[in-house]
Amino acid sequence: MFKDILISMRPKQWYKNLVIFIGIVFSLNLLNFNLWISVVSAFVTFCLLSGSIYIINDCLDVEKDRNHPKKSKRPLASGRLKTSHALLFSGIAVVAALLLAFTVNLSLLLVSLAFFGLILIYSLFLKELILVDILVISTGFVLRAVAGCVAIGVFVSPWLIICTFLMALFLALVKRRHELILLKDKAGSHRKILEGYSREMLDQMTNITTAALVMSYSLYTFFAQNIYIMLTIPLAFYGVFRYLFLVHNDGMGGEPEMIFRDSGMVISMTLWVVLVIGVLYFNKLGFTGVLK
Repeated sequence: MFKDILISMRPKQWYKNLVIFIGIVFSLNLLNFNLWISVVSAFVTFCLLSGSIYIINDCLDVEKDRNHPKKSKRPLASGRLKTSHALLFSGIAVVAALLLAFTVNLSLLLVSLAFFGLILIYSLFLKELILVDILVISTGFVLRAVAGCVAIGVFVSPWLIICTFLMALFLALVKRRHELILLKDKAGSHRKILEGYSREMLDQMTNITTAALVMSYSLYTFFAQNIYIMLTIPLAFYGVFRYLFLVHNDGMGGEPEMIFRDSGMVISMTLWVVLVIGVLYFNKLGFTGVLK
């Protein structure tokens, strides 16, 4: 049972919570080990919250998931895990997460409550509203980034918010596109909202979002106090374009975590992280604030 509960919490999806560490990197506190306790606590908090929400969502969609070629194999959809057991553990995980957030500070507790409340409402009915569904998902990523900042008490920049939002929106759009292609005529039976989307519509919105994302990141680097951060632009652009290439050629849009299995994506992301840290921490011009 515990193995099935862990599977239902989708630990493979917890990489999304790595957004929480953006604050400690860009605020130049990477080497401040006193703050790592707080940011790691925030990470664990959101892993527990997101895991519990996955369980709740599976409980709500158990019948629909049985019509999905992959989701039908999940513990709840397959019948291996009882709904009552799953919901009980989900409740325990939520309480533990909120208590952990409170031990860090009140701000993190409030952001955690906002995140849980938003995603819970999404699971209950917002996911059935066209366009609203992808906007809520993107907002959830923003709350993750904000949580990483408030956990260590640093400034939350508008650049952090807009870049995180657009990146999450980009990923959500290509995932919806992949679902349409994968499920075809059965798309509506699995996720009713997919009936309101079309491949052409999603492609147009993806093009707009991609343009806004690369422009926002470029503007951030232009206005940053450390002009050498502009050196990261080519790597950031390559990562976005490489992902689009994989979506259109290899059909990887349905599982964003697959980017960690593509050598091009892994190399570009690694080089971007190394270059960002190198520019921010070793350049004599200095850089203060979170994406300030």
